Amino acid sequence: MENWIIDQDGSLPLYQKIMFLIEEKIKSGELIPGTRLPSERKLAEALNVNRSTVIRAMEELTAQGVLNRKKGSGTYVNPDKWGLQTKPLINWGTSLTNENLKRKSEYEQAAEKLRAQKSENTLDLSTGVLPSELLPALQSPSLSWKELVQQEKEQTPRNTGIHSLRESVQSYLKITYQMTVPLEEIMITSGTQNALFLISQGLLKPGDAVGIEAPSYFYSLRLFQAAGLRIIPISMDAEGMTVNGLQEASINYPLKMIFLNPIFQNPTGLVISPQRKAEILEYCLMKRIPIVEDDAYGGLTFDQSVANSPLKKMDKQQQVIYLGTLSKFAGHHLRIGWMIGPETILKELADIRVQIDSELSFLPQFMADHFLRTEMAEHQEKIKNELRQRARNLEQWLRAEFGDDIEFESAKGGFHLYCHFPNKSETEVDGILMDLLQKKIIVSKGQKFGDQTNGFRLSFVNFR
Repeated sequence: MENWIIDQDGSLPLYQKIMFLIEEKIKSGELIPGTRLPSERKLAEALNVNRSTVIRAMEELTAQGVLNRKKGSGTYVNPDKWGLQTKPLINWGTSLTNENLKRKSEYEQAAEKLRAQKSENTLDLSTGVLPSELLPALQSPSLSWKELVQQEKEQTPRNTGIHSLRESVQSYLKITYQMTVPLEEIMITSGTQNALFLISQGLLKPGDAVGIEAPSYFYSLRLFQAAGLRIIPISMDAEGMTVNGLQEASINYPLKMIFLNPIFQNPTGLVISPQRKAEILEYCLMKRIPIVEDDAYGGLTFDQSVANSPLKKMDKQQQVIYLGTLSKFAGHHLRIGWMIGPETILKELADIRVQIDSELSFLPQFMADHFLRTEMAEHQEKIKNELRQRARNLEQWLRAEFGDDIEFESAKGGFHLYCHFPNKSETEVDGILMDLLQKKIIVSKGQKFGDQTNGFRLSFVNFR
C-alpha cells in the first residue's frame, strides 16, 4: 500500500481525488489492465478517508468503464477498452488512451520486427489491403490540364461531392444491390474512416455510449477513443449481432448509436441474416437508436447463396446511415467513399467537414467517377473470382497444416477468414502463432478486435 497518497489541496472533493489517483496509477503503469485493486477497507485506511468515500470513487470509475467490480472477487482495472469512457483529446495530460492500453503484446512486437526486415518471403496475412497485382489499371480520360479545370468548373459546387460521381455511386448501388437511392441522400467522403470521424464529431459527444459487434474492427479504431466515446460490446451468433445482446446493451447503457458491419463482418466474416436485419431495425426504431452500416465487402460476394443486401435497403424510416468505399476494389490510392443518409444530416456533416478539412479535392472524385463508369463492372468480377480462389487456397493450406484442430467457416466473400483452435489453451494458441512467425507468416490476433476467445484473423486477399 505504498504511494497511495492523495493531494491535500482542498479544491476537489475527496472521492474525485481518489479517482484521479487511480487514473494516474493506470497511466503510469503501476496499475496495469487486469490488476486487482486493494480492498475498499484497506484503501480507506491507507488514504485516511471514510470507506464510503472510496466506494463512491470506485463506483464512478466503474460507471466510466475504467474499473470492473466483480461481486465476491474484488475490483479490477478494466483489461480492455470495452465500456471505457475515454477522455476527449483536449485532455492531453490524463487521457486514458495511454501507453498501457496501446501496449503491444509479445506477438505484435515480434510481428513488427519481421515486417521491418522487409523479406520477400514474408507472408503478411494480417492486413486487408489489396496487393498490387489486384489493383485496377485506373485509366484516366485523355484530357489536358486546362480541360480538367474546365470540367471542375462545370460541376455544380456542392459540399457533398461532385454531381457526376454521386450519379455514378447511385448507379453502382442500383446495379450491385438493386437499391434505389435519391441523389440528394448521397455524400462523397474520402473513405470510411473520414465518414466515421464526421459522425463521431457531428452526431455524438464525449461520454456517449455506442454499441458495436463483439468482436469488431471498430474496436481497434482510435477515433472512437479520441472522441471520448464509450464502446459497448454486443454479442454475435452465426446470424450476426443478436437482438438479445442489443436489448441487454440498451438496457444497461443509453445507446446513442450502433455501428454494424453486417456483410462479411470484419474480422469474423459473418453475414447478418435477412430476418436478423429486420429484427435489429425494428428494435432500434422502437428505441430510437440510429444505425451506422459499414458495407465495405458486400460487393465482393463470390457465393450466390449469400443474402448480401444492405440493411439500408430495408430502411423505411431513415434510421440508417450507410457507408461504402472504393478502397476494397481500387486500393488505398483512391481514397473515395460515400455516405447515404437523410439529406439534412448529410448537409450538417458536410458543413462540419468544410470547417475542419475544407472541401474534397476534385481530382480523386474525377478519377473515382471515371473508374465507376468505365472499369468497375469488369474489375469487380475479376477481383471476386481471384478472391474466391485465394480463399480456397488458404482453406486448403490450413487443413493440410492443422487438420481438424482448427475451426473456421468457409469464406463466401470479403477479405477475411476467422479461425479458432477450440481445444487448445491460450498459451498453446500463442505458441502456434509464434511458430507461424518463425515461418514468416503474420496473422491478426483476436484481441486486436476485442475478442477474448483466442480467435485470429487471416486475410486471404494476400494468400496466393
